Amino acid sequence: MAGTLAALPDLLRLGGPVAAILAAMSVFSLAVILAKLWQWGGVGDGRAARTALALYRAGRGPQALETARGAAHPAAQALAVALEGRRRGLPDALARAEAERVGAEAVEALRDWLRPLEVIATLAPLLGLFGTVLGMIAAFARLEAAGARVDPAILSGGIWEALLTTAIGLAVAMPTVAALNWFERRAERAEFALDHALSGVYAADLSVGAAPGAAPMAAAQARPAPAAR
Repeated sequence: MAGTLAALPDLLRLGGPVAAILAAMSVFSLAVILAKLWQWGGVGDGRAARTALALYRAGRGPQALETARGAAHPAAQALAVALEGRRRGLPDALARAEAERVGAEAVEALRDWLRPLEVIATLAPLLGLFGTVLGMIAAFARLEAAGARVDPAILSGGIWEALLTTAIGLAVAMPTVAALNWFERRAERAEFALDHALSGVYAADLSVGAAPGAAPMAAAQARPAPAAR
């Protein structure tokens, strides 16, 4: 491992400007991946949203609202807005629209900086191939310049130096693609959890064993009593 790290400057020098660009892209990609891991670590897996929804559908609106407010997951944030709207007696259409806006904004924040990862994952192999083509051109140019004094080492050395950039490009792209797909899947699951939570608030509970009109009953309990005339 130590020998490989010590050889990195020589590999970058042999790879030329293309290898240097790929090295810079790898550093940027690693920084974005670490930042996104830290961000997702603070969001959680949506367990709080599921707990809050179960509490709400059981008729425990205040506890559900408190649970949703204490979580950072997009589904929990949207659920907190929806439950607050029910508590204040706001029209369902207005409360749901605001909850969807808050949830969509939270999901979009989780998608930040995924586009640069996508660009790096696509561009790194192409840059590596471009460096290989340039290296092959240079190798054959040296071979032609040698004339009758052809040394096979000239061609073989030029070829492996040229292929070096392709290897670097693939090494940058593969972990970036894996991380990008994982982040995208987490964002899709957050969107599903968001839709599921809001549907659970505004739809009736038709599951087996549920009391008829469970969700409307919880909504009625959450709404304040009308003022006496």
